[in-house]
Amino acid sequence: MVDQVATQPRFACDAGVVVGWHDQGVVRATGIRYARAERYAAPVAEPPAPDVIEATSWSPGCPQAGSALLERMFPLGFGDVPEDEDCQRLSVTVPHDVGPDERLAVMVFLHGGSYVNGAGDAPIHDPAVLVRDERVVVVSVTYRLGLFGYLGSPDGRPANLGLLDQVEALRWVQRNIAGFGGDPDNVTAFGESAGADAVLHLMVADGAAGLFHRAIVQSAPLGITRGREAMSEAMAEEAGSIPADAPASEVVTHYERINRRARSFGLISGMPFGLQYGHAPLPREDELEAAWTAAAPGVELLIGTNSRESSFFVSEVPPLARLAEVPLVGRRLVEAVIRVTTWRIYTRDTRRFLVRHRTAGGRATRYTISWGAPGTGLAGAHTIDLALLFPHRVVWERSPVTAGLSGDEVEAAGRPVRRVWAEFARSGRVLDEGCPYLTIHG
Repeated sequence: MVDQVATQPRFACDAGVVVGWHDQGVVRATGIRYARAERYAAPVAEPPAPDVIEATSWSPGCPQAGSALLERMFPLGFGDVPEDEDCQRLSVTVPHDVGPDERLAVMVFLHGGSYVNGAGDAPIHDPAVLVRDERVVVVSVTYRLGLFGYLGSPDGRPANLGLLDQVEALRWVQRNIAGFGGDPDNVTAFGESAGADAVLHLMVADGAAGLFHRAIVQSAPLGITRGREAMSEAMAEEAGSIPADAPASEVVTHYERINRRARSFGLISGMPFGLQYGHAPLPREDELEAAWTAAAPGVELLIGTNSRESSFFVSEVPPLARLAEVPLVGRRLVEAVIRVTTWRIYTRDTRRFLVRHRTAGGRATRYTISWGAPGTGLAGAHTIDLALLFPHRVVWERSPVTAGLSGDEVEAAGRPVRRVWAEFARSGRVLDEGCPYLTIHG
């Protein structure tokens, strides 16, 4: 049950009695531990707490090296979110007036960041407006990244530990979310970029069947997720010299060296860390198509991309940035590169996934988002969907991605997108709002 005491809302669930806090017209219960793990070990579910759980601090993000691109595009960064290797935490956001007998749709968010950056409670993923506008329950998951979560090695370091963390988080949701006014029989997993890739692979992960019923997949880089075994082996060899007990702050300093080792493998090195097939809890790569085919009837799918994903990364490729300054022809050539790479990395394989899912008996709808701030060159860019779903005023008023727009304008622009996402989570129905920058392809 939910006890909405004026100053300290309390939630009774399997995990224990959770004390949350009021903020921005919603109630938050933040930094709840769902599992524990030793370094390079599988997570172990957190047992029920004997005492009250004070859920009033942000979940720490996994230690990371950072990204010059992300720091430039999102100057606010993590906000007040700390970093800690002990990061298997989640946060629950609910409407301020959720009743004890309500069973609201549950949306479990997995953040992106190429499996090396990001955090569930980073301001760029703040679900307060989505929860307040649409009366859904949002669970924001933080999980292990980089060497702590996504690079197996021959010397015994397991692969896919971050994915195993996510499985444990979904299990926690099933056991506990009714205590927050959520419906454990109506759970939608949604994620952006690497988080979207994780959602798709959770569909076929051992132990994850039945933990969610719908999936929203935003900008999954499916064009660079296959054929990575040799690259992962080379990266693991490069990482082999790092002592197993090195401080976390030292471990992340080796990422650039490991990434350099990956670059000779071409386009797939755009996301060096990632999931590894044939390692728990995933099937072998040659079994993947059959696994997704078998899983399709059990998961309703909303899947899509932004129209110009690769425009987000142009500044990271100096020749393209210089070419864009050439009068007349330069911008046209850069635009051609953006279109081709967006198709190759994102759109092509998203469409293929949709076709296979439908052919296998699953329900699936595709969307495209083309919104952006005028004059930025970033309309339809990677991450633009985050502004529409999670319009944290300070983040987007400071970001070059939405330069020139006020927080009110960003929030208003996202209203039809939030409505479509929430209605899909509630009922599986995909609304066509007639929004000019949100195309529902049917």
